[in-house]
Amino acid sequence: MDPDARPAHRRLRPVRRLDVLHRALYEIDLPGPEGPVRYTVEVDTNRDWTAVLYADGVLRTEADLPARLPVPGGVIEADHGMYGVSRMHFVAGDGRERRLAPVSGTLEDLRGRFAHRHPRASRAIGWAAVAVLLVNLALAAPQALELVSEAPRIAERFGTFDSPVDLPWWLNASLYAAGAAAATERVLTFRRNRIVDFETMWTEA
Repeated sequence: MDPDARPAHRRLRPVRRLDVLHRALYEIDLPGPEGPVRYTVEVDTNRDWTAVLYADGVLRTEADLPARLPVPGGVIEADHGMYGVSRMHFVAGDGRERRLAPVSGTLEDLRGRFAHRHPRASRAIGWAAVAVLLVNLALAAPQALELVSEAPRIAERFGTFDSPVDLPWWLNASLYAAGAAAATERVLTFRRNRIVDFETMWTEA
């Protein structure tokens, strides 16, 4: 996206209550010639699949996701999947990485505050999300394999596969909704595991 198409004087809009549904904001303080500068990255899925960089609240640049936003001393790497921001890190010139902090009032910030105030409940929610994703993986994989095996070329060469799992539509829909909630929880807490999150990894590509 051409940054010249945006007004250079555009300022960062304060976080509002309904923004938690579509707007993610992360920030980091980096040294500048006249003192620290606060860099904020905004990802607003209501507007575009872009990462917008602000310096002390003033528009600096923007790029389509996945994005590499140049800042003093390195770059900010940002990416977003179906369930939220999947990467938001400052990568220094020497390769060291530091995750940006969520801006106060965002859903990511609220989830972090909940974890700080209620660590036991937070851990329980985290384990519940893992359980839901593993159950979904176990139940969805056979059904997906059956659908793939019905393709003419695959069926002709390998035969078809009859899934031992045959769930009613309402249960599949419920599992999908629970899986989406669990995947969102994993993204909000920046947790990632190749096995646990296998079902949702294609949405991050």
